[in-house]
Amino acid sequence: MDSMIDEKHEHSFAALVAIWISLIGNVVLTIAKIGVGALFNSPVLLADGFHNAGDVVASFAALTAMRFSKRPADEDHPWGHGKAEVIGSGIVAIILGVAALYIAYEAIAALFTDPGEASWIAFWTAVASLVAKQLLYLYTIKIGRKENSKGLIATAYDHLADVYASLAAVIGIGLAIAGDAYGMPYLSYGDPIAGFIVAIVVFKLAYDMGKDALDILMEKSVEPERLIEFEETIREFELVKRIDRLRAREHGHYILVDLRIGIPADLTVQQGHDLSSTIRDTIMERFEDVDEVLIHLNPWYPDE
Repeated sequence: MDSMIDEKHEHSFAALVAIWISLIGNVVLTIAKIGVGALFNSPVLLADGFHNAGDVVASFAALTAMRFSKRPADEDHPWGHGKAEVIGSGIVAIILGVAALYIAYEAIAALFTDPGEASWIAFWTAVASLVAKQLLYLYTIKIGRKENSKGLIATAYDHLADVYASLAAVIGIGLAIAGDAYGMPYLSYGDPIAGFIVAIVVFKLAYDMGKDALDILMEKSVEPERLIEFEETIREFELVKRIDRLRAREHGHYILVDLRIGIPADLTVQQGHDLSSTIRDTIMERFEDVDEVLIHLNPWYPDE
């Protein structure tokens, strides 16, 4: 059993690779967007580049939190360090929220300025960013869900927010190019309008992500469906005559289960101990995201 617990705390190589790829990808995209945006005077690409700079901080926070959360339990942290990853997820949510407000501000400000000249280089940079971020999102969300990594899932949704931002940049710059080509300068204002819509979408992502992190930090129970699954497993044991209490909560990338059951009062202490160990082992083997099961035994009498 100890080896199974240690295995659950080992660093996931796939998750670490995914977060490192996200970090490096964000650095490259930040340099490209800010450089091209400044060189060709593209406000939307420049704003998207500064948004990506925030993503670099978010990816670094997720990486740090992920490494810390995988540490095994110790004397000061007997339930492990899983919530470090939740804190990292919360930090990503805050960065996303700030980025959304910044994008909205830039979009509104752009409505009151003369549109700049469109650039094909800026357009193709935005397209490359869109494709890269979509691939990064699909990759990180797959690994994050497989590893049940809150930090990596948060990073994946950060990539998804960038997909929307890059899409807005593509549409905005594309409209500006069309406006220059056909003598319709008012089309350039499609850029800030699209940017404002994206800001709303990004802020919604930040809100949902932050709420999820806060729920875990406030010890919110797991979904009722998970409790039913645990209950069905426990009732498979004939000696379990009554379930007095069943609680479970997320602790970062794993779940802690708290159980009180009634068993025949005439069982010996050794028999009760063996039953508890069997129930605990069964739950942890059947549900890979469960890291600990605390069981309290109550006496049960046939006349109850």
